[in-house]
Amino acid sequence: MSNFVHLHIHSEYSLLDGANRIKDIPVRAKELGMNSIAITDHGVMYGVIDFYKACKKEGIKPIIGCEVYVATRTRFDKEAGKDNHYYHLILLAKNNQGYKNLSKLVSLGFVEGYYYKPRIDHEILEKYSEGLICLSACLAGEVNQALLNGNTEKAEEVAIWHKKIFGEDYYIEIQNNGIKEQVLANQKLVQLARKLEIPLVATNDAHYLKKEDAYNHEVLLCIQTGKRMSDEDRMRFDTEELYIKSPKEMSEYFSAFPDAIENTVKIAEKCNVEFEFGNTKLPNYDVPPEYATHYDFLKELCEKGLEKRYGKNLSEEIQKRAEYELEIIKRMGYVDYYLIVWDFINYAKTHNIPVGPGRGSRSRINFSICNRNNRYRSN
Repeated sequence: MSNFVHLHIHSEYSLLDGANRIKDIPVRAKELGMNSIAITDHGVMYGVIDFYKACKKEGIKPIIGCEVYVATRTRFDKEAGKDNHYYHLILLAKNNQGYKNLSKLVSLGFVEGYYYKPRIDHEILEKYSEGLICLSACLAGEVNQALLNGNTEKAEEVAIWHKKIFGEDYYIEIQNNGIKEQVLANQKLVQLARKLEIPLVATNDAHYLKKEDAYNHEVLLCIQTGKRMSDEDRMRFDTEELYIKSPKEMSEYFSAFPDAIENTVKIAEKCNVEFEFGNTKLPNYDVPPEYATHYDFLKELCEKGLEKRYGKNLSEEIQKRAEYELEIIKRMGYVDYYLIVWDFINYAKTHNIPVGPGRGSRSRINFSICNRNNRYRSN
């Protein structure tokens, strides 16, 4: 493990905001001598799988995360003028349970909390906190906003709440981004962290790959906001520092806070999400107890269906075709899939629910089991 790990990175899936292409992120990390890096796109996890595969290809450890939007009140509040503001928060998955919880939070942000952005709130953050590491985020984070507004008491209250939920997995985030407000925020954040005994972590909120890409990122922001580069009032970050910096650059800037650098490595070591590809996962279908295997049940359904359609004296051609198809279904591991599809079609037909004719298959097995009523149905 290198002596620094980037834990706050935006890819192209932070739409019209992140200029890092997923395929380039692990390559750049490798060039800079790092062997781990995170993805934390704004409010979404669209790029997670591609990022995971790209990192594995380069021998880089992927850290799966998201910069979520947190509602100022609750995710259900959607009143104009009050709820179009939100806070940022970094969540990183420690393990596969954490990944599931992060996915749940992001999904609920869209399904229940969407108002300008997909928002979560403290209620579901507490409910789905298991397996997650939490960083206090950028200047748009709730702690940062309270400090910049001069409300130290509120900042402490927010930090204490997060510490209660995440325990030792809650970190106060300080950044080196060239924004003047950040310098002031860092001083107050360090004081807050020391007072509340919350560990510090250094990040750089990287939106583009290299320093020279800053201009291209400004163009991207203009596209997002419908502005021209010549517009004086256009949205801009007023910095060229939001790139993927080397461990040396980060260590030099935060030389007064070596623990903030060391904690990036500790967090990376905690994060171990593993995805499995190539294995089909299906729910278990409960067959009637008198059948030894799922295949035996499927085979009997097929035999009865074929008899209903072609009579008891099946031609040799139909028998061979049915045996051939059943063997392929068994070999490919799709017995449960066929039983599940048969079950919901059979349920619909026996409860007067219209079922479409289906498309694209001349399979004798499909024809025999999915177009007939049957006395069997799982509960």
